[in-house]
Amino acid sequence: MSIPIPQITPLGDSGLLLLFDNSGEAAAAARCLNGAKPDWLLDAVPAYAALSVVYEPYRLNRLLRSGRLRLPDNHGQEGLLHAAAESAVLQMLGSNEWKGLSEQGRVVQVPVVYGGSGGPDLGSCAARAEMRPEQFIEAHAAAVYTVAMIGFMPGFPYMTGLPERLAQPRREAPRQRVPAGSIAVAGNQTGIYPFDSPGGWQIIGRTALQLFNLGTGSPTLLQAGDNVRFIPVQSSQAGWEEVSGR
Repeated sequence: MSIPIPQITPLGDSGLLLLFDNSGEAAAAARCLNGAKPDWLLDAVPAYAALSVVYEPYRLNRLLRSGRLRLPDNHGQEGLLHAAAESAVLQMLGSNEWKGLSEQGRVVQVPVVYGGSGGPDLGSCAARAEMRPEQFIEAHAAAVYTVAMIGFMPGFPYMTGLPERLAQPRREAPRQRVPAGSIAVAGNQTGIYPFDSPGGWQIIGRTALQLFNLGTGSPTLLQAGDNVRFIPVQSSQAGWEEVSGR
């Protein structure tokens, strides 16, 4: 995809904040920068319609002194590294060499046991939507969701794409413990709890997939920009034994 030019402002003494029109553009820019892995880039972290870029000043200064980095004619000495970082980011986002890195994210299938003890709020959610529970399940599983960002806790995906009629309020009283793998809805979003934790979203099902694992090269199962499909399964097919600590 073509990445539009974002609004860019300084973020601390060694970072930039890039503001886009939507989360898809921010995720595409993050894939481009993190995929290219220039040595001056420490991290590019996407959020809703924004991207935080953290750079290593010494390495960026070395790139600047090499003459391989074009700076705007009107730059001054004050904020020189920020100007250099902005120029480097824009050159990478606009380069055909890296364009392929920004293409659409993966499609990840998530098996879900809807309802029962793992989805205690399914019935009330269906009632608010004026649907039967099986209709709510069918509608939720029919949609394709996009991970807008990872936040709240390591590996928790905030996903857009929830059909409007399935939107739900948060619980008036948050639960003290929501089991890991719980599939939840709140407002117009769907999320998955990666760990046991307190939570105020409506819980409609549970998956056995492990969303965060420090023992893998990429600890988070889902990344911003990924597309997610929920696949209804029976409890006998859930694979709970594959996930330790459940």
